[in-house]
Amino acid sequence: MQRITITIEDDLLAEIDAAAEARGYQNRSEIIRDLARAGLQQSTEDTAQTGQCVAGLVYVYDHAARDLSKRLVQEFHGHHDLALATLHVHLDDNNCMEMTALRGAASEVRHFADHIIAERGVRYGRVVMIPTGEGKQARARKHGHRHG
Repeated sequence: MQRITITIEDDLLAEIDAAAEARGYQNRSEIIRDLARAGLQQSTEDTAQTGQCVAGLVYVYDHAARDLSKRLVQEFHGHHDLALATLHVHLDDNNCMEMTALRGAASEVRHFADHIIAERGVRYGRVVMIPTGEGKQARARKHGHRHG
């Protein structure tokens, strides 16, 4: 086993400590190892998806973080083929939440979402991917009313 040093925000460490106490862990290392294993398992399950998908990407970020808003906008413009729509919500003086609908190849959607979530200043992020069928093109259906 190796010893490492990591930097964790005070709020996140408080949550880890509270979870450790509630679950009966003897120390921080044990719960952090278990959380890391669970995260890696979830990541493996998520990345196993192939084919076309739709997805919801939700993330909370510090809008004052250096150039973060600019970097996020550049990422979205660079992947305009994946992003369908984004909802922006001001949570408080420091935090904003964005929810984006994505559509495309699962590998591309996953890569893009992971990149957004990993940006410095993004405090929380989650993507939910839903398969739409391997390479199937959407076809128009008649459903009793008109659009537009």
